[in-house]
Amino acid sequence: SILQKPRGRIFSKFLRVAILLWCCLHGLAQAQSSSGELRLHVADASGLALASEVTLDSDGQHIHETLSSGASGDVTFSRLPYGVYRMTVRHSGFATVTQEVTIRSALPKEVRIIMRVAPVSSSVVVKSSDTLTNSSAAGSVSRIGKQQIEDRPSSLPGRGVIDLVDSEPGWLYEGNAVLHPRGSEYQTQFVLNGIPLTENRSPGSGSELAVNDVQSMSIYTAGIPAEYGRKLGGVVEVNTLQDPRLGLHGQAVLAGGSFSTANAYLQGQYGWGRNQLSASADGAYTQWYENPPVVGNFTNSATTGSFSGGFQRDFSQKDRLALDVTHEFARFLVPNENVQQTAGQRQHRATLETLGTVAWQHIFSPQAMGELSGMVRDDTALLTSNQASTPIIASQNRGFREAYSKGSLTLDRGNNELKAGFEGDFTNLHEQFAYSITDPTQFDPGTPAAFQAFEKGRDREQALFVEDTSHWKDWNLAAGLRWDNYELLVHQSAFSPRLALSRHIKPGNVVAHISYDRVFQTPAIENLLISSSAAVTSLDPAVLRLPVRPSDGNYYEAGLSRVFWSRLRFDGNTFLRRMRNFADDNPLLDTSITFPISFRKASIYGAEGKLEVPGWGPVSGFVNYSYMVGSAYLPVTGGLFLGDMAAAALSQTGGRLWVSQDQRNTARARWRYQLPLGLWGAAGADYGSGLPEEFSGTVPQAVAIYGQALVNRVNFSGGRVRPSLAVSASAGADFEMRAGRAMHLQADVENLNNRLNLIDFQGLFSGNAVAPPRSYNARLSFDF
Repeated sequence: SILQKPRGRIFSKFLRVAILLWCCLHGLAQAQSSSGELRLHVADASGLALASEVTLDSDGQHIHETLSSGASGDVTFSRLPYGVYRMTVRHSGFATVTQEVTIRSALPKEVRIIMRVAPVSSSVVVKSSDTLTNSSAAGSVSRIGKQQIEDRPSSLPGRGVIDLVDSEPGWLYEGNAVLHPRGSEYQTQFVLNGIPLTENRSPGSGSELAVNDVQSMSIYTAGIPAEYGRKLGGVVEVNTLQDPRLGLHGQAVLAGGSFSTANAYLQGQYGWGRNQLSASADGAYTQWYENPPVVGNFTNSATTGSFSGGFQRDFSQKDRLALDVTHEFARFLVPNENVQQTAGQRQHRATLETLGTVAWQHIFSPQAMGELSGMVRDDTALLTSNQASTPIIASQNRGFREAYSKGSLTLDRGNNELKAGFEGDFTNLHEQFAYSITDPTQFDPGTPAAFQAFEKGRDREQALFVEDTSHWKDWNLAAGLRWDNYELLVHQSAFSPRLALSRHIKPGNVVAHISYDRVFQTPAIENLLISSSAAVTSLDPAVLRLPVRPSDGNYYEAGLSRVFWSRLRFDGNTFLRRMRNFADDNPLLDTSITFPISFRKASIYGAEGKLEVPGWGPVSGFVNYSYMVGSAYLPVTGGLFLGDMAAAALSQTGGRLWVSQDQRNTARARWRYQLPLGLWGAAGADYGSGLPEEFSGTVPQAVAIYGQALVNRVNFSGGRVRPSLAVSASAGADFEMRAGRAMHLQADVENLNNRLNLIDFQGLFSGNAVAPPRSYNARLSFDF
């Protein structure tokens, strides 16, 4: 770890790029977005509106929703992922209408349904296989729907959304539930209702996204739209709950289980006229928050909470305003090692976040739509240590205040859609860090006994983008261009072209695709200023202090999706990523503080496959497998290194090392069986072949520090943590009641085999992390 041994010009450039993108807008001809909207009007043969029940299904997009059109005959399904849907309209005394609807534009799709008196038939045959694959998508994207979210295995506080994403191929946990998409470190971007959140949101570093607030997610690791930038290891679009029903409705959840875990959640929405008002509150307590460094799980308690409110109004069919505000916090203890627990160490950490967003949508015509959105945010992370802490007493107070804005224009002309827009992000950062050494034997001679530093900085980022999506017969093409400007410790800008192409091969119901993404990724902001501060030169006679620059690179992917027997879908991809200034992080002992670093370059390649059955009679589920090889190449090109590590970094001008996320084989499965009377059961498993370890001592030394049980989980001769396996089981009951009310009861057993699974062991730039043992959880939810 860090302290242990082993303006005018910007505007001119912005204007020039704006002119270039304007020319592209006129030359390309029309766009891309990630989701659309279906507006339906139901009437009888005479044109009178009918209050009808409308069901929208898509196995491939994991959408199964039923809404009432009301007396007006109008109903709107919002935030629909692009794809093919089966729409069913029912009204007593009238023939049921079933037809296929394709959503592939951000502009609302308007459909008018005429109901005929029974027994006149007005339906068409829509096969399950028609909705199981998206033949109009140019690239690959994973979807997580409402049913998966509701039936998910129980998660520890802070991990609900992270656990769902981690279940997809290509994603991997490391350390304290930090997500790593295809070998990337701290390059995950969550897009919350269109607003990007680019900092680390693992339990120990950032505020939680409340899983009970989530309605659906779309996940990109390739074919990434040009409107997304900055953090591109993986992009997770998160859509929160949106229920257009009038009156009061919502959900209450109580959950609890092992490690004294308890959770309560309450969410409500009230709709009247063209208005929707929503509010939610969530609170949790647990004694297993981070993944501890030793089996003992010492000092690992946490309290978390969140409060949110939102308002949406449709001023007309053309204008919509949405306002949201959220406050989230987590207060927790940093888990101790054995020697720290004996000494009586207590390190308290806290994260706090308050944010507000606003979004305006205006439809100029059936072919043109404009959107403006913005966010203001205040984010703080704190660390305090008691006097018994060892080997250092550390403290930290870092945070930022951010103002973000985004605007876009979408044009739709049949088989083409063009989207062009801008982003602006303005952030003021502050970082305070201090320590006092309590065990000098752990540090190089001459290391100051105490240190403190305070730094401020201003992050200024701007971007312009244009995207074009076109459909021609069985071909789909998505082309995009993005320009980014970044200015914090360094000033750098770059163009990023994106390209995705697919073809639907009808005889085998196969969609084959290829994609290329040029990426420009900004450094992690956590402790970026301190790591480059001139004050750190006093820490050691030998110091290497290099500014961490943005990383850039090329992503390549090729794959296919095929439907078998109209019920089973297989998705397979092979990928290659090559990056310069590859981003990683360097932990400060066991304080949960990390400092960003970078290597000269990295190469990551692999293959992924997923077999999924959305519903085959009573059976549904998936099994997936990921193979990945990731290596970084010296020398280091950014970050803070002291003493022996600085000397080693300076002397090693070449060479190759495995990245800390280099797990070669990962497999996951979960299958569900529906029983009569609303009962169901499920079982799953999670396997990992093991991450690299770089322990510099002897095996007896490791046993003395960490204990025999933990050391047994390390293959020192192979330089790897031994494989992990966790089996899970669930049982549930769903009860439908009157007036749209429902109750769901679920019980889960995680790590049923009670195996000691070790995630990390003293990697080159990571500490220890022990996965939870066998645990029991129960969850009761009530929809009203």
